[in-house]
Amino acid sequence: MIRIGGIDIPEAKRIEISLTYIYGIGLTRSREILAAAKISPDIRVKNLTGEEIARIQKIIDKNYKVEGDLRREVRDNVRRLKDIKSYRGLRHDKNLPVRGQRTRHNARTRKGKRKTIGGMKVKLTKT
Repeated sequence: MIRIGGIDIPEAKRIEISLTYIYGIGLTRSREILAAAKISPDIRVKNLTGEEIARIQKIIDKNYKVEGDLRREVRDNVRRLKDIKSYRGLRHDKNLPVRGQRTRHNARTRKGKRKTIGGMKVKLTKT
């Protein structure tokens, strides 16, 4: 296994796809990194030389915030929104969609499994 950015990336896949296993690197950024390192995106990870891996690692460390640092920054941003009691922070607190989506029918991803609230039956008492 080859470690880049503290993550073991799959060796059987193309390097373009393998880099996306790192948090903070998607397909577009992966292509940018490979273009800067002058490496073909079609090459398999197991066929890379040590020098090419070092070039990729150096570019990622120098230019991009990935994995732990990025997760910490996102967590701190959300915490700041909660602390200042902004609308978005309150939505994060209540586990509701933050970006204006409707919640009457959808938002199951954020709200979780449906909790059925049954109608309360009123027992009739004999008088």
